[in-house]
Amino acid sequence: DPVYEDMLSESRKMITNEKIDAYNEAALRILNSSSRNSKAKVKVFSVSKLIAQETIMKSADGLHLPESSRDTNAMILMNVYCNKIMKPIDGSCCQPQPPLTLIQKIAFCFFTVSIFGYLIISLIHRNNYRKNKSCTDLESGEEKKPAISTPNVSTLEMLLHCFCKLGLIMTYFYLCDRANLFMKENKFYTHSSFFIPIVYILVLGVFYTENTKETKVLNREQTDEWKGWMQLVILVYHISGASTFLPVYMHIRVLVAAYLFQTGYGHFSYFWIKGDFGVYRVCQVLFRLNFLVVVLCIVMDRPYQFYYFVPLVTVWFMIIYATLAVWPQIVQKKANGSCLWHFGLLLKLICLLTCIYFLSYSQGAFEKIFSFWPLSKCFELNGNVYEWWFRWKLDRYVVFHGMLFAFIYLALQKHQMISEGKGDPLFSNRVSNVLLFISIVSFLTYSIWASSCKNKTECNELHPSVSVVQILAFILIRNIPGYVRSVYSSFFAWFGKISLELFICQYHIWLAADTKGILVLIPGYPMFNVLVSTFIFVCVAHEISQITNDLAQIVVPKDNSTLLKRLLCIAGFFSGLHFFSAMQDQSRH
Repeated sequence: DPVYEDMLSESRKMITNEKIDAYNEAALRILNSSSRNSKAKVKVFSVSKLIAQETIMKSADGLHLPESSRDTNAMILMNVYCNKIMKPIDGSCCQPQPPLTLIQKIAFCFFTVSIFGYLIISLIHRNNYRKNKSCTDLESGEEKKPAISTPNVSTLEMLLHCFCKLGLIMTYFYLCDRANLFMKENKFYTHSSFFIPIVYILVLGVFYTENTKETKVLNREQTDEWKGWMQLVILVYHISGASTFLPVYMHIRVLVAAYLFQTGYGHFSYFWIKGDFGVYRVCQVLFRLNFLVVVLCIVMDRPYQFYYFVPLVTVWFMIIYATLAVWPQIVQKKANGSCLWHFGLLLKLICLLTCIYFLSYSQGAFEKIFSFWPLSKCFELNGNVYEWWFRWKLDRYVVFHGMLFAFIYLALQKHQMISEGKGDPLFSNRVSNVLLFISIVSFLTYSIWASSCKNKTECNELHPSVSVVQILAFILIRNIPGYVRSVYSSFFAWFGKISLELFICQYHIWLAADTKGILVLIPGYPMFNVLVSTFIFVCVAHEISQITNDLAQIVVPKDNSTLLKRLLCIAGFFSGLHFFSAMQDQSRH
């Protein structure tokens, strides 16, 4: 190893780094050119020299290395030989790149064909357009309009265009988190790394304030805004590693619960008002929720339950649908004729609450339900459904709370017991002031309780029952004053429209090592790296949102007979996926 020449004693001044390098080169040349065994090559732990160059300045005599260099050497040596065997989740160093699975190879071929297919069709259309662009009739002197392409061709081109873009995006995903091409770094939580970005984001959001199109409670702009700022806070929470700080963890749990509250509120409101229980609506929602996750499961070779939030929202949507669609179907139009229908709906909600309560305290029954094939294929993680049970149980009541809030709010709205005019308080001045005061006190009380949490397990047990307090308090604070209800932040609303894509994409192209670390595109410049990776991450999430919306219009048509054919094709696709997955599992064993 090198020495620190300035600190060497007089008797060691003849030891220079130039001579050490010469001796090392000679020794290596002799060892690797041995006549005894020409094939044998000696591997030298050359990283030791690099470590010594960084630590030799801390040496006591300029010759002997400090203990810190020994520890670093030992750590790297164990990484080299142990990581490829133990495969730790937080150690991407020195691990061989996992081989492509059969399903990944098929996906690669599919995206390659889509890209070339789109390029060929685009070239054909461009040539036809050039020929027809200025097709002049020489006799009349009039310019003929180019022929319009048939709908079938345009639909095919749009489909290939979507898959072309998706293929390029998935290549980026794979390179970031599977190819060992980019470095990853660990998360280190500090209060400043979490709270300073939060302050910046909130200030930015305030600057982009606009008037809402409508002033109803939880109108579309307001819910998009709510989703947006919550998603940005959750992203900062993940990249800063703030889960180690319990008060922040408990508040983030409320934000996740608020997403599920909106799921209950939004879907209940739609079914109650529209009365549309058709297959088209169900397929549209399921496609928009699950498309990206299904693609990532294929490309990144991850189980469906790995992206836990999407299975959670999907299952709750199906529970809401089943609750309201099962006989007797009770909707607003029918319930207006008699109050008995309202009691019937409340009875349905009570039955739902009873089922939730039973399953939450009967882990065995829950696991039996989700251990049956094919549900087990969707909800198992590491060979069991415990993780799924834990995730479901953590926010088990909040979707019910969202449904109940929607029912009460729509009933008050129908009987004109609330005022939703522009600038008007929601209730009379006296009632509004009292409710506003109670809401602020409740909001702060929950925050004080969450900040005083000492044990994560005990706080998680109470969370499902008390999280609704802060959610309802926020809704009332946001909606009781008319002037607050009449404005929203377009900055937050923009992010709210792609909140699902942001939540899922962060797993692989913003964080890394399946969320355990941080992706490093530009080593040595942490702040610049975060800016660049964040910009790419947000652009990709927005593009995937556009792709999903475009494909939803093509894959899920409104015509029932065409939709049935598409569903059969999708069933065939998943059957093939299961077949190849089974073949893959057999080859591994």
